[in-house]
Amino acid sequence: DCERCRCQGGDQRTDQRTDQRTAILYSLLSRGRGGRGQGQQRCLCRQRRTVCLRTPRATCQAASSVLAKTVSFVRNLPSFHLLPREDQLLLLDSCWVPLFLLGLVQEMVTFEVMETPAPSMLKKILLDGQSQQQEPERTQPTLAAVQRLQCCLNTFWSLDLSPKEYAYLKGAILFNPDVPGLKASLYIESLQREAQRALQEVLQPLQPEDRGRFARILLIASTLKSMPPALITDLFFRPVIGDADMVELIAEMLYEITGGQLAP
Repeated sequence: DCERCRCQGGDQRTDQRTDQRTAILYSLLSRGRGGRGQGQQRCLCRQRRTVCLRTPRATCQAASSVLAKTVSFVRNLPSFHLLPREDQLLLLDSCWVPLFLLGLVQEMVTFEVMETPAPSMLKKILLDGQSQQQEPERTQPTLAAVQRLQCCLNTFWSLDLSPKEYAYLKGAILFNPDVPGLKASLYIESLQREAQRALQEVLQPLQPEDRGRFARILLIASTLKSMPPALITDLFFRPVIGDADMVELIAEMLYEITGGQLAP
């Protein structure tokens, strides 16, 4: 199971002593800065600390390749191109994260994170109020959020899906009739039922003894849908695309770039 935040106690005495020292330093440096009270003291537990990729270049290259393959999968679906352009964009916005994460699982992409270097926090404290025109720092994923993501990916790896299972599951995720604002929701619902039926049919000969596999796959797939797009963007793509909008970038890849891949 994912490790939980231990703000409220626990046996991590060494971490607690370290956090106490850091909290004292933070309090000293924060004195006289607009009267910020103790009520706004940041959580210093390990689970809430920000993290970044340990090997950003290699991991971002692998993630970019997976994204390109994900866009290619969507582009090659004739039924997707029959939808109104507005519906295509709505589906793309709502499902690119679980589709991308399924691609990570299918391509066996692993990654490690490390804590964001402490000097960046001290620099922010020391320079606060001195540079009003300084660009705001980009958000960083927390250790707890990344651990939840890795738990979901590990669970999917344990399913050991076949290529056909991946393909039909991606179709079931892409054609989601519950996305608000769709014009062709009834047609999209029929496409989702067709993908789910195909997934069930391919499961029977592959896993005849496991009758609960279909429900288990759909249940675990729902955890991928719960991953925040901001987390995936900040972790895998922000070092590459900067401040660009992720959905706009994917739309450009889908409609304008053939065989494209994000630059490393």
